[in-house]
Amino acid sequence: MQPRQGIIEIFSTFVQFDLDQFSGWVTDPKLRRSMKVCLEQSSTEESDRFWALYWYKIWQTQSSTVALTHISAYLQEVCYWTARKLALNFSTHSSVADYFQIAIAHLGKILKTFNPQYSSHLKSYAELAFDRIIKDELRLRRETEICSDWALLHKLSRKRLVKSLQNIGFNTQIIESYVLAWECFKELYTGDDTKIRSLTKPDAASLEAITNLYNAERLSRLSSPTPVVNQQTLEKWLLSCAKAARTFLYPKVVSADTPLKEEEDSTLLDILPAVQTSLLAEILEQEEARNIRNQQAQLNQVLQQAITALDAESQKLLQVYYAQKLTQTEIAAQLEIKQYTVSRRLTSIKKSLLLTLTQWSQNTLHISPKSDVIDAINTSLEEWLTFHYSHATWNE
Repeated sequence: MQPRQGIIEIFSTFVQFDLDQFSGWVTDPKLRRSMKVCLEQSSTEESDRFWALYWYKIWQTQSSTVALTHISAYLQEVCYWTARKLALNFSTHSSVADYFQIAIAHLGKILKTFNPQYSSHLKSYAELAFDRIIKDELRLRRETEICSDWALLHKLSRKRLVKSLQNIGFNTQIIESYVLAWECFKELYTGDDTKIRSLTKPDAASLEAITNLYNAERLSRLSSPTPVVNQQTLEKWLLSCAKAARTFLYPKVVSADTPLKEEEDSTLLDILPAVQTSLLAEILEQEEARNIRNQQAQLNQVLQQAITALDAESQKLLQVYYAQKLTQTEIAAQLEIKQYTVSRRLTSIKKSLLLTLTQWSQNTLHISPKSDVIDAINTSLEEWLTFHYSHATWNE
């Protein structure tokens, strides 16, 4: 993959796949014009990290689709390399392109949990988030694929079933009936607990009992009267629930450059509204930009000093774990120690750095060290370590 050069390219181009391979960068003209206007109105030359935070603020304050798409363009490379790494490490039928689309489709969710006060490196934060999203999807798919329809119905929660049926487009009355049928199924049919994943269809007697329970309960538990159903109808409802759940849990991902059905020469990007730049002056205030840079510089200095103060063995451990990206087992073999010893030492080192970072946040940013704040700072520390050692490796 050829790295992109220049702010305009970074925020207006997207990965293009040829089957499963990267084939080049595609420029979106609207985003290119949008980014060019912003640069012309800016009195100083800012870094890509600055513009990433700028578009994040636009997205946060205006719910701007264009801002979200600019950020999507910015994160194309890190999303691609994360997807490629996992595609090589996991043997599945999914391709790099599949993993890429799974990850980038969750960008809005990632931005909702991103907090620039704790994590100034959006790219590093997104890299960890993309990795987690793809792995979660793999686990969910594996669980969904190995379950029979009847096993899947047993593993579903009521909340997920309702969301699955709503996703299909069923109205409230149909959803009520389907959910009641599912609840009767769960109550009367457990199957063999040792083979829950391959749970088979209920036999005729069990289906009759489930149907009878539904017909009895419908009078008091449904908001509007419904007719009596037979076994065939109830079985059809339950299988519809399973199909809806699979569709909801294992959705098809649509790329932003997919042609629209109505116009084959148009894509989703073509219908995005024009960017609004009314907040540009406010967000580009020099004082705010200077404060952000100062805080980032202080944070880097604090953590670098904390790492320098560690003993040589601890520094070596961080180096091989984050820069060389070795697993704990590989590190144990290299250092000729036990794997659990590696795990304990890494945990101890990160606890020490977390304490340093928490104290700095409390003294400098005046942030109270509550549990949710500490969790956010811990995530920020992990991002910083990943970025710091990767960046150090690139510069060698």
